[in-house]
Amino acid sequence: MSETVINTALHLGDDMAPVRNPYTGETIGSVCAVAADALEAVMLRARAGRTTARAMSRAARAKVLDSAARLVEERAESFARLIVSEAGKTLVQARKETARAVNTLRLSAAEARRNAGEVVPFDAYEGSEDRQGWFTREPLGIIAAITPYNDPLNLVAHKLGPAVAGGNAVVLKPSALTPLSALRLVDTLVEAGLPKEVVTVVNGGPELGAALVASRDVRMVSFTGGFRTGEAIARSAGLKKLAMDLGGNAPVIVMEDADLDAAVEGCVSGAFWAAGQNCIGVQRVLVARQVYAAFRDAFVARTLRLREGDPTDERTDVGPMITAGSAAAAKALVDAALEQGATLLCGNRLDGSVYAPTVLEDVPGTAAVWQDEAFAPVV
Repeated sequence: MSETVINTALHLGDDMAPVRNPYTGETIGSVCAVAADALEAVMLRARAGRTTARAMSRAARAKVLDSAARLVEERAESFARLIVSEAGKTLVQARKETARAVNTLRLSAAEARRNAGEVVPFDAYEGSEDRQGWFTREPLGIIAAITPYNDPLNLVAHKLGPAVAGGNAVVLKPSALTPLSALRLVDTLVEAGLPKEVVTVVNGGPELGAALVASRDVRMVSFTGGFRTGEAIARSAGLKKLAMDLGGNAPVIVMEDADLDAAVEGCVSGAFWAAGQNCIGVQRVLVARQVYAAFRDAFVARTLRLREGDPTDERTDVGPMITAGSAAAAKALVDAALEQGATLLCGNRLDGSVYAPTVLEDVPGTAAVWQDEAFAPVV
C-alpha cells in the first residue's frame, strides 16, 4: 500500500505520525498528531456534535447505523485488507472482524429504535393502584472512546455504534498504532448520513488521552486496554460513567470428561488467534490429571501445524505481533519462565515481529507469564 494521508481526523497542527505495517515495517499512512494542549479546540467541536446528536430522532440514528453496516459489508474485503496492513491480523481473521463490525452496527441500529424507556405500573403497592411512573433513556452528551490496536475496526464499532444509537457525541481516540480502520469507519458513518461533528477523531499520545478523560465536558469514558491504564483513568476521570474492558488472565479448565478433540481445537484457536493479542485469549490451561498427557500431546501437535508469517497469505494462521518490540517482550517473558524452571514444549522462535506459537508446561506460579496477561501467542 502506498503512503497516504488520512484527512478525516481533526487536524490541529502540522505534526504527522506515521502508521506502519507490523509485518513489513513499511509506512502505509500518516495521521495528524493532536497535542494535549489542543483539547479545548477538540471540545469546541464535540460540544457542537452533542447538540446535533441530541436533536437526531431515533429513526435517523438507526438509519445511519443500518446504512453504515450495509456500506461496510459491501466493502468488506477492502476493510479486511486495511486491518491486515495496519494490525497484522491474518486475512482470514480480518474478514471475520469485519463481519463482526457489520453485526455490531446492525445491533446498534436495532437498539436505537427500541431502547427508548418504559412505563412502570405502581399497582404492586397498596394505595398506588391508580398511579404509574415512567422513564426515558436520554443522551449523556459527550463520550470519550479509547480503543486498542488488536481489533482496530470492531472495537471502534463497539464504541461508536451504541453511542450514536443513544444520541451522543463521541471523541474517539484510536490506538496510535492502528488508526486507519477507525478513520475509515468514521468516514463510512458520515457517508451514511451522520453529521460530521457527531464523531471527532483525535490521534495523539497518553497526554492527550489523560486530558480527554479528565475533561468535565466528557460524561462517560469507554476504554478498552490494559489494567494499569484503566486504573489511571478511574483515578482521574471524576464524576462520570466508566465502561472498561481491561483483559485478564483467567484459566481454561479441561475436565476428565471433556471432548478432548473439541477442547484442543478450541484452546488452540483461543490461544493463537490474532497472534495471542486478545483480551479473552487462552493463556493458562489447567487440565485434569487423568487426561493431561493426552491433551498436552494433542495440543502441541495441533500447535505445530500452525503456519506463522505473512498475514496476507491466506494459508497463514498466526501473523505478526503489533511491533517487533512486543514480540521481543513476549520472548523475554518466556525466557524468564524457562530460567525459573518451566519446560518448553514448542515455539519460542522470534523473527522480527513474528513470534512462533509457544507452549510451556510446569510454569512456576511466581513467573510473570503465569501471573500477568502476556497478550502474545504463549500458553
